[in-house]
Amino acid sequence: MVIDAHFHPIFFEELCPTDDVVEKRKNMLAYYKTGRMNTARAIEISKLNGVDKIILLPHDYSTQYGDVISNEDMAALAKKYEGDFFPFAAVDPHSPDAEQKLEHAFKDLGLCGLKLHPSKQAFFPQDKKYYPLYEICLKYNKPITFHAGMSWEPNALMEYSRPMNFERIAVDFPKLRFSLAHMGFPWIVETAALLAKYPNVYADTSALYFDSAYEFYEYMFTKAMDVTWLDRALRHQVMFGTNNRRWHAKRTLKELDRLGLRDETVELIKGQNALEFLGEKEVTWIS
Repeated sequence: MVIDAHFHPIFFEELCPTDDVVEKRKNMLAYYKTGRMNTARAIEISKLNGVDKIILLPHDYSTQYGDVISNEDMAALAKKYEGDFFPFAAVDPHSPDAEQKLEHAFKDLGLCGLKLHPSKQAFFPQDKKYYPLYEICLKYNKPITFHAGMSWEPNALMEYSRPMNFERIAVDFPKLRFSLAHMGFPWIVETAALLAKYPNVYADTSALYFDSAYEFYEYMFTKAMDVTWLDRALRHQVMFGTNNRRWHAKRTLKELDRLGLRDETVELIKGQNALEFLGEKEVTWIS
């Protein structure tokens, strides 16, 4: 099974009902040339490009920008397209009812994990005031995907999302699975160090590449670090992700096969690691 571990549903028709919302999200998130997307067509395109299931990552920017994809809407979307999505929850960490919303998302709505964007939501993830959110994830055995590293989005400072900011979380919550999206680009070696030291830390391949997916993957996994790091040490902790709608599986999935990795490593990246990250399969590689 191939899983896209990083897909944004921000322009899905069901989640983006008006032209005003479309325009707001284009400008707020720097998706200037995109528009409303038919969800069934998005699923079809992903499947044609070799992706079987998708982890959907919503957002809650309610206190800063007045925009949110509600957890109720995520649950309804997953039910409508049953079998195609692993829907995550989103909460605004600055909201006074963030903990209650997250508890409801897991207990009552059955969502699969939590997405947080420290840069866009303007918070330092290692600040202990946000630990109750992590404790709820641990209580329900749900993972977290954090945006990590650079963001193209306006008003999204990199200082909040530098990979080393997440080390304290790995130490204080050793059983909490969390992913540093985009390999923490451009701090790829920092991300690799965290993965090497902490088996509960994951990352994904949805980094920001320029012109050529292959050239950027080659840079990340054979130049910024030696290819043996991924093939021998980190192969259980890196997941395939597209960052769709910014990039697509057609331009990314096939390029993993060109890096010279062992076939078994590529298969782990394409799907097995995501299933373990989600808690759908038992983690057996940690002794």
